[in-house]
Amino acid sequence: GFERRLRDNLEARMKHPDDPARFADSELALHAETDRLRLLAGAPELFPDLVPLGLASSLSSLLTHDNADLAAAAASLLADLTDSDDPSDLAGVQALADALVDANALDLLVHNLSRLSEADPDEAEAVHHSLAVLENLIDLRPHLADLVCDRTKVLRWLLARVKARDFEANKQYASEILAILLQNSPANQKRLGQMNGVDGLLQAVAMYKSRDPRTTDEEEMLENLFDCLCCVLMPLGNKERFVKAEGVELMIIIMKQKKSAYSSAIRTLDFAMTRFPPACERFVDVLGLKTAFAAFMGKIPVNKKNKNESYQEELEERIISLVASLFGGITKGSRRIRLLGKFVENECEKIDRLMELYIRYSDRVKAETERFESLDLDDLEMDDDERYNRKLEAGLYTLQLVALILGHIWHSG
Repeated sequence: GFERRLRDNLEARMKHPDDPARFADSELALHAETDRLRLLAGAPELFPDLVPLGLASSLSSLLTHDNADLAAAAASLLADLTDSDDPSDLAGVQALADALVDANALDLLVHNLSRLSEADPDEAEAVHHSLAVLENLIDLRPHLADLVCDRTKVLRWLLARVKARDFEANKQYASEILAILLQNSPANQKRLGQMNGVDGLLQAVAMYKSRDPRTTDEEEMLENLFDCLCCVLMPLGNKERFVKAEGVELMIIIMKQKKSAYSSAIRTLDFAMTRFPPACERFVDVLGLKTAFAAFMGKIPVNKKNKNESYQEELEERIISLVASLFGGITKGSRRIRLLGKFVENECEKIDRLMELYIRYSDRVKAETERFESLDLDDLEMDDDERYNRKLEAGLYTLQLVALILGHIWHSG
C-alpha cells in the first residue's frame, strides 16, 4: 500500500506540478499510509523481510518530499522504527539501519536539517526527529559517526545550531548529537577544529560566563557543550586553536564568576594544558594561578549543584590534575618560579594541603586494597589489570598526581 501511494503521489506531482489541488488527495493518502506504518515499530522481527522489498529506500526518498509535512512524517516514522531498547530486536533494527545507510538516508537527513525552517513549530519538530534518527543510527552502528561527518555537512549545521543565542529543545539536542559525534572520533575532532569549531564552541559557552542556565535542560546543554570542548581539545592542533582563541582567558573568567560552569571550566583547562606547554604558559601569563590555587585550597563556590560530595570530589581531582599539568608544562624560567612560589606563600599552606591530600588518597587506596584482599578474588574473576584499574578508580590516579607534584617541588629544592 505504501509503495503504491508513494508512486501515485509522485506521478500526480509530475503531471500537475503547478496545480496542488490535483495531487492533494494522493498526498493525504500517502500521509495516512505513512502513519499506518508506525505499527511496524512494534514488530522489528519483520524488518529483515521488509528491507529487500525497498522499505528503507522508499522512506528515505520520502525525507526529500517537497511537502515538508510528509518529510516530517517520514523523519518521525524513521525515529520510531530505528529506536530499539530490546536486545532481541537488535538484528532486525540493524538490518533496517544498514539498508537506510545504503539508501543514502544520512545525506538526506542532513539535507533535511538545512531545508527545514525551525520558525515553524511542525518543521522544528521534524528537525528534532531527524536528529533522533541520526542518534539512533549511530547508536546501532557506531562507525557511522565518522561516516556521516565525512559525507555530509552535519558538523557545520550542528555547530551553527549550538551557537544560536536562544535556548530551546533543538539546541539542546544538537549539543547532545555533537558530543556523540566527537566522543570517540579523532577524525571528527580534527574536522571540527578545521572549521573553526573551537572558536564556535567557545562562543557558545561564553554566553554563560556571567549567568547560570535557567533550567535543568539548559544546564544539560551547557554540560554537553563543555563535553564537546573537552573532546575537541584532544588533538594538538585544536589545543593551539584554543589558546589562540583566548579559551584559557575565558575559562579563567568563568571560574572567577563562580557560576555553575565552574568545574567544567577547570576540566576544560586541564584538557587544554595536558601535554601542551603553550596553554600552561598562557595560563600563568594571564594570572590564572591565583584562581586555580583558590580552588586547590578548597575555596570553591557553593551552590545547590555542588553541595553533594561526589561533585566536590571530582572537582578536587580535576584541580589536582590541572596543577600537575602546570608542573609538566612549565619547566623553567620566571613562570616556574611563580608556580613554585605559590607553595611557599602563606606559611606553605599549599604544601600542607598537598600532604593532607596525599594522606587522604593514600588511606583510601589502602582501604580499597585491603577490601580486595579480604574478598575471595577467585570469585571476582579479576586479573591484575582489572585490580589496578579498580585502585585507580579508588583514588590511585589522583594519589600519583599528588606525588608527582610533591616530587616537582622537592626536586626544585
